[in-house]
Amino acid sequence: MMMLRSPRESDVLRFLEVSATHRFSYEETGMSQGAPGEPTLSGRYNLDYNRQYLGTGPAIFERAKAAIRQWKMFDLSWIDLVPLETPLEAGRTVAVVARHLGFYSLNASRIVYTVEETGEMERFGFAYGTLTSHSEIGEERFLVEYDRKTGQVHYDLFAFSRPGLLAWIGYPVSRTLQKRFARESREAMVRAVAAS
Repeated sequence: MMMLRSPRESDVLRFLEVSATHRFSYEETGMSQGAPGEPTLSGRYNLDYNRQYLGTGPAIFERAKAAIRQWKMFDLSWIDLVPLETPLEAGRTVAVVARHLGFYSLNASRIVYTVEETGEMERFGFAYGTLTSHSEIGEERFLVEYDRKTGQVHYDLFAFSRPGLLAWIGYPVSRTLQKRFARESREAMVRAVAAS
């Protein structure tokens, strides 16, 4: 949904209420669990894979997990996530309000799955998928990983997407915004872990 002014909180909550009844806008729900080069996604979606080193040791991993739980990867000057206190549970729906090019977009996504793996490589995070009220079509996975062998902690961001009708009209702009989000999301996670 596009608009010329910032939506009021009541407008966003009403949008979320309606979006909660919407279905996913794509059939491949959960496919972001696979490798970023998933052959069944190639050619049909843009595949974006980003990784950011956050530090070393279990304390850094705990900070990174807390940052994911608090949606700190959305702590950007041009984006608001509603409701910000949404717990990481499959089925929860969130709205993203983005300010760009002099207007606002309002999009809804639903958490598809969560990740909490232990072992030599510990992983924590979730993925959410676009609903029919979203301008894009696809899924995005947000993970933090702790490699017990090296002690390194990384933020891992993987998305597969293709433009919906409105995004297709402004395709170069929508791709630029996706790349900007990935870059600034990595920076936000670095800030969140450093500030903890």
